[in-house]
Amino acid sequence: MSNYQIIAATGCPTGIAHTFMAQEALEQAAKRANVTIKVETHGQVGVENELSAEDIAGADAVIIAADKDVHPERFIGKKIIDVSVSKGIKEADQLIAEALAGKGSIKYPNSGQVSQPQVMADEKSSIGRKIYKDLMNGVSHMLPFVVGGGVLVAISFLWGIYSADPESVQYNQIAAMLKDIGGLSMGAMVPILSAFIAESIAKRPGLVVGFVGGMIAANSGAGFLGGIASGFLGGYVIILLGIAFKALPKSLDGLKAIFLYPVFGVLITGVIMYFLVIPMTAVNEGMMSFLAGFQDSNPIILGLLVGCMCAFDMGGPVNKAAYVTGTALLAQGNHYFMAGVSAACIAPPLITGIAVLLFRKYFDATDRNAGIVNIILGSTHITEGAIPFAAKDPLRVLPIMMIGSSIAAILTYLMKVQVPAPHGGFLVLPVVTGKIAWVGAILLGSLVGGVLLGLLQKRKYEKANGIAE
Repeated sequence: MSNYQIIAATGCPTGIAHTFMAQEALEQAAKRANVTIKVETHGQVGVENELSAEDIAGADAVIIAADKDVHPERFIGKKIIDVSVSKGIKEADQLIAEALAGKGSIKYPNSGQVSQPQVMADEKSSIGRKIYKDLMNGVSHMLPFVVGGGVLVAISFLWGIYSADPESVQYNQIAAMLKDIGGLSMGAMVPILSAFIAESIAKRPGLVVGFVGGMIAANSGAGFLGGIASGFLGGYVIILLGIAFKALPKSLDGLKAIFLYPVFGVLITGVIMYFLVIPMTAVNEGMMSFLAGFQDSNPIILGLLVGCMCAFDMGGPVNKAAYVTGTALLAQGNHYFMAGVSAACIAPPLITGIAVLLFRKYFDATDRNAGIVNIILGSTHITEGAIPFAAKDPLRVLPIMMIGSSIAAILTYLMKVQVPAPHGGFLVLPVVTGKIAWVGAILLGSLVGGVLLGLLQKRKYEKANGIAE
């Protein structure tokens, strides 16, 4: 089967870890099956190892392991196996076997035209997965704006909490400049989120419609929930316009793209959003107030919830729900919630590192090396390094991760730590309010989780080697 050609595309919302872990897993699985594969990655720096027209034309099968838009409309006439990025990591051998068996579906037949926006009915994947992929396409493009802006705003606080206020004695011109630049970047969060949700649904014509809808949501106070609503609204407005304009002659395709789609799309989406923003603003403000109230009235329950969410799928949709909520609150000046989210995200990889250090002889060489690397990954807020450990025994390892993350988050909330940066792990420690308490909370949660994981591995090792209890 060495002449059998497989191409693949991988992508995760953050574009940091899952994307490349899926790439490596698919390449190793193809090597074991003695077939050729080329994997295109859609990471945070952009598209790498890009598939050429020749690669696509010569491919016998296509595997998409992504939770974001990787432009599948390119694969005309090809059988496509479309799964989540986590399946690309955990089930790579099965995906390669399915590709060799000719499984998958032709979503873009040779006779079809891809110039019109594609409706979700074109995909055989579930409605829930389609919605998630569209949402994560928005989140993945939004994150660099949040991280870049958030870190700059956080750095401005080094001169003092009020260093950007001209009326304060702490005022510093450099701090004020950094806060302005960072604030502009953070302010683009909702429009970018909305724009790329719409782009995932309706391709390029959806971009401008989603962006304008997101601007309306941001300016009205509807926040990121309004941005999500405007993104989906704008995308499907373009889909409906594509159906309505189908009767127009082919010679007007250029006019549709440059004039009809943006004018009618922006008009319809904008008018609808003007009526939606009032209830959306109420919902957004209510949710934020509820969460902010929780951190004061019952930090233990909030920490337990955040810890379990962040460790449950380590970079997946549940984790992202907590993270996006934290970034939204951060944009509103709440630095407490993100402190717990960051602690809970840092803990899982540190748990694996502590486990392999304390229970070294019970882990194989691969796990020992991975655990050491995870100490570095965890320290920089990259949770995904813990996934290989969890994938081997999810029913027992995931609860351990959730316990460790919950302890870290609960202690962070109890000690009222503030983290004004949305990413960076211990690299942003200089701007953290309550540095020692935050590091201590994370290390204690990681230590508890590390000991539990090590004891679990010890038990499995002894059982496998017939050592009496």
